[in-house]
Amino acid sequence: MLFALKAREPLTAVLAGFALTCLPAVLPINPASKPAGSATLSVLPRAQAQTNPASTASTAKVLRISAIPDQKPEKLNRLYGLVANELSKQLGVTVKYVPVTDYTAAVSAFRTGDLDLVWFGGLTGVQARLQKPGARVLAQRDIDASFHTIFIASTRSGLQPFNNVKGLTELKGKRFTFGSESSTSGRLMPQYFLGKAGVKLSDFAGGAPGFSGSHDATIALVQSGAYDAGAVNAQVWRSSLRDGKANRSKVIAIWKTPGYPDYHWIAQPNLDQRFGKGFTTKVQQAIVSWRPSDPEQKQILGLFGAQQFTDANAAAYGQIEQVGRQIGKIR
Repeated sequence: MLFALKAREPLTAVLAGFALTCLPAVLPINPASKPAGSATLSVLPRAQAQTNPASTASTAKVLRISAIPDQKPEKLNRLYGLVANELSKQLGVTVKYVPVTDYTAAVSAFRTGDLDLVWFGGLTGVQARLQKPGARVLAQRDIDASFHTIFIASTRSGLQPFNNVKGLTELKGKRFTFGSESSTSGRLMPQYFLGKAGVKLSDFAGGAPGFSGSHDATIALVQSGAYDAGAVNAQVWRSSLRDGKANRSKVIAIWKTPGYPDYHWIAQPNLDQRFGKGFTTKVQQAIVSWRPSDPEQKQILGLFGAQQFTDANAAAYGQIEQVGRQIGKIR
């Protein structure tokens, strides 16, 4: 038998042979002796070479938040840095703000699961939920259940304020700009109300409107006279007046739309699986608990232009979906 033969061999010889067999696995590789262009190998004990399960769990428990880039990056970075810190403190998990380049990128990143919790506008929120079944609408500001668009005009344009949607006919032949192409308050609802007044996009000077990209940019462009008129988020307009960025001698409000539902927080459908049972509800409860009586939360609410957040109902955004389909932004 092979075992019997091996048993007669001196024990030292067997051990020596075993050591020679294992030698290549434990000796370090001399980088100077490796062939040009080959990778340097690191020889580690088996336990260290495997992925650290604790590290994986830590990575998986980073809550990635974002928002549509409707204002200047410096304001967004400040606001959502504060939001990340506050949520991290309340939820007991790491929260990271991940900026995106535009509205479409926010929807795409939510669809692929690269973002966990996003502050969407009405239109982008509907688009995100249609592309990610099971996503949950969590909260909106106290001003979002009945939000408004403000039509503004350069004082050099000759346009004057009016009280009825029909007054939008005065914009025919004028240089007009929306905000982002996917903005609810800066494009979707303004286009809807223009349509009710019988104003087609081809009626503007040049045969088409402009798209500034953000509400801040729209205000700046109209104020400069580059455009005669534009449509902006009512909250950003008020903020710009308060901060002195909008100069009433150069740009004025000419009409405020009726109310419609707008911004809201939306969460991925798998947060409870990743962070534990009931986590999505904990996120919702944390957001709606913010009050001006807390110094950090007061800063957040101030930057959001709100007094508090409230629960939001996905069904309320049915009108936004309907208008989105009418103008071709939802198919």
